[in-house]
Amino acid sequence: MKISFQLSKIMMMVFASVLFLNCNSGPKSSEQDEAKENLEVKSVEKEADFKISLAQWSLHKTYFGGPITDWSGFARLIKESPDSVLKGDADPKDFPVLAAGYGIHSIELVNTFYFTKVDDMAYWTAFKEQCDKSGVSVGLIMCDLVGNLADADANVRLKAVEDHYKWVDIASFLGARSIRVNAGGEGTAEEVATNAVDGLSKLGAYGASKGVNIIVENHGGYSSDGSWLSGVMKKVGMENVGTLPDFGNFCMQRGPEGCEKEYDKYKGIAELMPYAKGVSAKSNKFDENGNETKSDYLRIMKIVKESGFKGYVGIEYEGTELSEDDGIKATKTLLEKVFAEL
Repeated sequence: MKISFQLSKIMMMVFASVLFLNCNSGPKSSEQDEAKENLEVKSVEKEADFKISLAQWSLHKTYFGGPITDWSGFARLIKESPDSVLKGDADPKDFPVLAAGYGIHSIELVNTFYFTKVDDMAYWTAFKEQCDKSGVSVGLIMCDLVGNLADADANVRLKAVEDHYKWVDIASFLGARSIRVNAGGEGTAEEVATNAVDGLSKLGAYGASKGVNIIVENHGGYSSDGSWLSGVMKKVGMENVGTLPDFGNFCMQRGPEGCEKEYDKYKGIAELMPYAKGVSAKSNKFDENGNETKSDYLRIMKIVKESGFKGYVGIEYEGTELSEDDGIKATKTLLEKVFAEL
């Protein structure tokens, strides 16, 4: 009886082991296959030195209902009646879905599309849900018309710093790494630099408390001088205060016929890259081979790579010959080609 019972027990254990092995060696469910594929995609993305994001400004004509011809009037109108400038058919809240349609999963928001939403947390909660559903993350928020961080008046400068706090808070809520700001102000290069260091340091301290970078783009005036902006960064000396080198914004002085004084973009990008928290791939016009006619993307990306930077390169199409849709696609194709050649 005892032996028979032990044999039965052993047979039951063997049967259970075989059944377990068969269950685990059988065909996987579609959910398991999909999960594995997603992990593999994420693994490849993590290994890539450069990934592509989409700057919302690439679609500004889509949102505004056409190109901006009167910038001073636009700035006035957006402060008086922010939603009135959104005359296009697209809704900024759907940007995550639109970006995902291009196969791009990181976006760069522009605050001027959301001026009336700055205090509306219900809106941002829904926006974040939209991002999650679309498999899209917010990389940064580009902030304009929120005051000059290098204003000569200390009180006005401080107000500009504090007016940026809400955008830092939104960036933090959305999980964005950075907000892009402007280091504008009046005075000599030295005076504006001193004031920019003060304004950026104060805003940088607040950003650090929220885990958000404060980054400055070469965006006209003194900031389009690579040596000037890199000098400001060196004086600020904060880990979360850096730059957003843009391939095309190196015009330091404009006139009736266009740019009258331009900084060497390749020199400027090399000077800004040590402080870079992101890179903006400005595009306007393409030749028959799909290369950007004003910027040598391969040359620039070699400078970016040599700096040791790894991260997102944002598409920012501003051309007129191609539609915004085609311009975004052309820039993405060019970036992918250049990444493969590095």
